[in-house]
Amino acid sequence: MKKGLGPDCMDIYNQKMEKARISESEWFVMEQLWTRHPKTAADVVEGLQRNSDWKGQTIRTMLARLVKKRFVRMYQKDGLYLYEPLFDRDQVVEKESEGFLNRVFAGSRQPLLLHFVEKGKLSRAEKQELLRALKKMDTSD
Repeated sequence: MKKGLGPDCMDIYNQKMEKARISESEWFVMEQLWTRHPKTAADVVEGLQRNSDWKGQTIRTMLARLVKKRFVRMYQKDGLYLYEPLFDRDQVVEKESEGFLNRVFAGSRQPLLLHFVEKGKLSRAEKQELLRALKKMDTSD
């Protein structure tokens, strides 16, 4: 995978996201692949088993599902089966965020932001960063 995959890749990604989503468990597998790739299944298993009690076969099943959903590519090189993500993390985060907004807040960002601000779920640093971003938006209009 190359950084900054082009608009054609995003079109493919959009089509895939209409049909398939990455589960919470699969997200951990993707995180392993985004940190460094390509990786063998054994590398992914080793990385995930450091912080979980998942069995190797469970992790391999998730890899196979991600290949089937076309979020991950599997190929053979020098006798090894290697796995790599087909989409950058930022691309997946953007699409997942949009999906969440559409499902939970009917596509509106305001209720989401108000929820976190009013419920006190933002740290002081997060509030300052949010204010900075809002001010930056105001000056770019």
